Amino acid sequence: MSTNATPATTTQSVEVTSTDPLHLIDVDHVKIYVGNAKQAAFYYAYAFGFQVTQFDDLTTGNRKEASYLLTQGNIRLIITTGLTQDHPAQRHINLYGDGVKDIAFTVFDAERAFNQAIKNGGEAAYEPFKTTDEHGEVVQAGIKTYGEVVHSFVSRSGGYALPEIKQGGIVFPGFKTMDHPLNQFNKDNPCGLKFLDHCVGNVQIDEMNNTVAWYEKVLDFTMFKHFDDDDISTEYSALMSKVMSSGGGLIKFPINEPAEGKRKSQIQEYLDWHNDTAGVQHLAFRTDDALESIRELRKRGVNFLRLPDTYYELLWDRVGDIEEEKKLVQELGILVDRDDQGYLLQLFTRPVQDRPTLFFEIICRRGSQSFGKGNFKALFEALELEQDRRGNL
Repeated sequence: MSTNATPATTTQSVEVTSTDPLHLIDVDHVKIYVGNAKQAAFYYAYAFGFQVTQFDDLTTGNRKEASYLLTQGNIRLIITTGLTQDHPAQRHINLYGDGVKDIAFTVFDAERAFNQAIKNGGEAAYEPFKTTDEHGEVVQAGIKTYGEVVHSFVSRSGGYALPEIKQGGIVFPGFKTMDHPLNQFNKDNPCGLKFLDHCVGNVQIDEMNNTVAWYEKVLDFTMFKHFDDDDISTEYSALMSKVMSSGGGLIKFPINEPAEGKRKSQIQEYLDWHNDTAGVQHLAFRTDDALESIRELRKRGVNFLRLPDTYYELLWDRVGDIEEEKKLVQELGILVDRDDQGYLLQLFTRPVQDRPTLFFEIICRRGSQSFGKGNFKALFEALELEQDRRGNL
């Protein structure tokens, strides 16, 4: 198979059905830089039930990096490690540990999206380039957001079109399919994760408003929710958060900033262990059945935050009746919150690596489109217990 990567000088040959160059079709993928992609892929496959479906490494002719495509529902993670000392993944891991590098968006025309974002004030992470082979074409371009996180724009045609990818097609030229030893086990024991609900970023003090303004100006996002330190605080720590939403509500980006408190907040702890650099704190995966998903994840050894024993004493008076069996909700340690649109169930893992800089959220929405405001105090108390165990409170 011949593969050619060239600068993108013309738009791809695909029918453009949106006049807005920044119209986001889907979350194309999330790229996570790790120290050992093969081992990390095995961890995410076993712990979270992802299918390891494709790879690109030395055996496929890639002399620079090794990557594995993990899929579940409409979630696509690309786990990447560098194979040379000057690969950007190796610098990232040295400074920050394993972490999210790129939240990529599928668009109709990556070059047009990139040019519009630059015109809106964005800064290039990398220029548009096109990769083609006998199966089709992919155009990619990237802009910088907070810290060293990147948003890539990806447009696809031929065998690399998004509908083909969703049916198991090759994600990028150079990748090959694989039959990972855990794939059948995960099919027989599904975790039920459907898609990326939101992505949370932590920024330094006095940087939240700048980051919010960046999303508004560069990507045409809008403010969805705003929480201040009166909403998210305990006796010891606090934070402020503003939630940005893409046009059409494809994905939301809560932005967190530390606030004054008696002790160190979880956001400041993150920054301390992330080289005082903004970055992605957690990814939230949506499920249609919180009980089944969290039960299966617990069986697989996923460690979740433990809630204070008093949480459930007041919960049901606050949220009322729900579809799920309340006894099971409590046994599984799930948080519940209600707003004027419905309710949600959510639970947060402990950090998935030694640095306290990346974790995951499992969320099930029964009408509510918020983020569990009523759980903030209980969640923060649980986080503070974890910080105290790590000696970081």
